[in-house]
Amino acid sequence: MLPLNRFISFIEFNKLFKPEEKVLLAISGGKDSVLMAHLFNDARFSFGIAHCNFELRADESDGDEIFCKQLAEKLNVPFYHTRFQTEILAKQQGLSIQMAARELRYNWFESIRANEGFDYIAVAHHQSDTTETVLLNLVRGTGIAGLHGILPKRGKLIRPLLFLRRDEIDEIAGEENLAYREDRSNSSVKYARNKLRLEVIPKLKELNPFLDQTFESNSRRFKELEDFLNNQVETLREGLFRITPSGDIYIGLDKLRKLQPQKLLLYEIFKPYNFSEAVLEDLVKSWNGQAGKIFESTTHRLLLDRHELILSKLQETTLPEILIDEKTSSCVWGTRRFEIKESDAIGLEISASSDTAFFDAALLLFPLKLRHWNKGDYFYPLGMKGKKKLSDFYTGLKLPLTAKNSVPVLENGNGDILWIAGYRSDERYKVSRLSKKVIIFEMQTCHDNKTCFY
Repeated sequence: MLPLNRFISFIEFNKLFKPEEKVLLAISGGKDSVLMAHLFNDARFSFGIAHCNFELRADESDGDEIFCKQLAEKLNVPFYHTRFQTEILAKQQGLSIQMAARELRYNWFESIRANEGFDYIAVAHHQSDTTETVLLNLVRGTGIAGLHGILPKRGKLIRPLLFLRRDEIDEIAGEENLAYREDRSNSSVKYARNKLRLEVIPKLKELNPFLDQTFESNSRRFKELEDFLNNQVETLREGLFRITPSGDIYIGLDKLRKLQPQKLLLYEIFKPYNFSEAVLEDLVKSWNGQAGKIFESTTHRLLLDRHELILSKLQETTLPEILIDEKTSSCVWGTRRFEIKESDAIGLEISASSDTAFFDAALLLFPLKLRHWNKGDYFYPLGMKGKKKLSDFYTGLKLPLTAKNSVPVLENGNGDILWIAGYRSDERYKVSRLSKKVIIFEMQTCHDNKTCFY
């Protein structure tokens, strides 16, 4: 008899989905997923069947596809299927076949879910899979998240068979005489998971016959511990992080140094920003040293400043140079919008705002250029004698590297720098008593695209 009451109770207890919602079942044709389809059918839930043919086992893969199609017809539910040239795609992307198949199927399942009006995707992982996953994570190295194994629900992905062990599924399939497909690759120990299942776990069960139940209980405890830690870390972030309007985050070094246990909390604090343990260990070794060192993840950068860390997103692309001719009245560079106008010098009031620059029109050579600063750049700061390197000028302002790279530099047509926008213009091009016409640049910082492109 199908364990229908346990099945429904598990769904309700874990709030996997509501009875009126539609679920897309990922069906391979194997014993586990076939049982899941029959449970959904007997519970009278609304569902469809999706099957991926990875073309890895020739006629056997085609047989799996035919079987799943026939199962959908028998249960009178929608059937979706696709084929992937998995080996070719794995080589192209530099992935193992298993990883390539995983990415392909989950991406395809999500596209079917979204396009066909399903609320969730159900996969047939069971309690014994959790045991294997935790052991595999421990062997490869893991944080706390790897100890809770497989969760019943993660976003739009649900696992409604996690209340069953593998031996229970075998027994139910035999008693119900369920037809299913055997995957011969499941008996090969060349895959790490199979090796654990076939060789390691049987030995562990000699020590603890209730290994799956023990791991399931442990996983619940680790999940509660992870939730507690996440709450504590979120509170820590709120106290540590100072977020600027540009989105950069400033973090006091003194506060970070006092964290205990330091290694664990640093990793958890910066985990959303994809910093590895090795990078964070290097940070700890360096944060009493010279300012200016940079630490990067795949998505973010940490700049070690004098008394703070500055966390910012990596810029995907360098902002292009913008040419400004005599007819240009406005332009946008990154998050800055510039209004440009001409005025008579007589009677003009010169503003002291750092966001406005005034130039003698007769000294400008068009086209002008807006760009990033470059190594070796120099200018003659307004009100000062002699030239100054931009690198030294920025150091004097105590600008971090992330801010330096976002400062617009206005260049004259002859290559001279006219203005470090927002900070200082050049002495050589200032308005004097001999000036007749004046070119005025007004800069506005945009906090969204609507502001920039009004």
